[in-house]
Amino acid sequence: MPFKDALAHFKAQIKDLQQEGQKILSGGGGQQQQQQHYPPPQQQYPGAQHQHQQPPPPIPQATRPNQQQYQPQFHPPQQGQGQQPFPPQQPTTYWQARLDPGLPVSAEWEHKLGNNNGWGNNEVEHYTAEGENSFFTPNNLLVLRAISSPNHPDAAKKYTSARLVSRQRLSRPRGSLVATLTLPCAAGIWPAFWLLPYEPFAWPTDGEVDIAETWNGDGVNHSCLHWGFYTPQDTNKHRVVATPVSGMATGRPVRFEFAWMQDPGTRQGRLLWWIDGQAVMKAPIPQGTRPMADFVVLLNVAMGGNVCAGQLPREGAYDMVVHEMKMMEEPEAGGWARFERDWSWVRKGNMI
Repeated sequence: MPFKDALAHFKAQIKDLQQEGQKILSGGGGQQQQQQHYPPPQQQYPGAQHQHQQPPPPIPQATRPNQQQYQPQFHPPQQGQGQQPFPPQQPTTYWQARLDPGLPVSAEWEHKLGNNNGWGNNEVEHYTAEGENSFFTPNNLLVLRAISSPNHPDAAKKYTSARLVSRQRLSRPRGSLVATLTLPCAAGIWPAFWLLPYEPFAWPTDGEVDIAETWNGDGVNHSCLHWGFYTPQDTNKHRVVATPVSGMATGRPVRFEFAWMQDPGTRQGRLLWWIDGQAVMKAPIPQGTRPMADFVVLLNVAMGGNVCAGQLPREGAYDMVVHEMKMMEEPEAGGWARFERDWSWVRKGNMI
């Protein structure tokens, strides 16, 4: 997330990687997964009460969830010819986010507040703990709502959003984190599902993992890893794969998975990213980063800034929806055997 002055260089290289990412999901590294299609939403679910005197802005059609639309199904990737299917298993879940409208969001998530000097990227949003920016729905979804009100008389309320940090850590030397998300895709909008060490930490020295992030409505996911000491050149300490994801820009829920395997003594290990059950990137754990067990989950919807090339969102509300999130002892649909199989063929992130 805090890419500093390297963003222009970083984004330019990402554009060159998007075509390669498409090949991964379309069969370049394995069998193509059947895409799930969801009907357009028909009605708005009950949201939080807005505190403006004027009625709340309309919710963009592509990011407006309802209960009927969001019943995501997960199908593991098809086995290639000559491969034996993995035996059925139920990985042990050691933490699952409670998406309970009877609980406050703060029960499991810490709200980060304010603008914090643009969060290192000249972003315009002010993060709040208000119920209009983060809330549970009656049908057990967690919503982070970014609201663009450029004509609001209060500068701190022109662009508001939510940035949540899990109180739960990964807490194990190896495991898997899975989430099904609907990401808002629009100009000036930058949602992210990512990991940082618990505070205090040094960025980027202690490490950062980006599992899901997209900006300016391009429908491309960026799987990233960041580490090392910050320098003005800001090179040779980023890995990234840019993957176009079918249906993401039109509101299809997408399943993201990230698995880590680390030796607690040497801290050496491996990381692997999946989208809709298809491996898209692998990377060794960089030297000098914090233990993976120290990392926590972050969810946020940023607005404007360097990554969005200065574009600001149109007036309206933009929802990031969490349908499910859990931490497991091993990856889905095959466990560590699946990890080893996918590690054998999936590409490493491009070094930047």
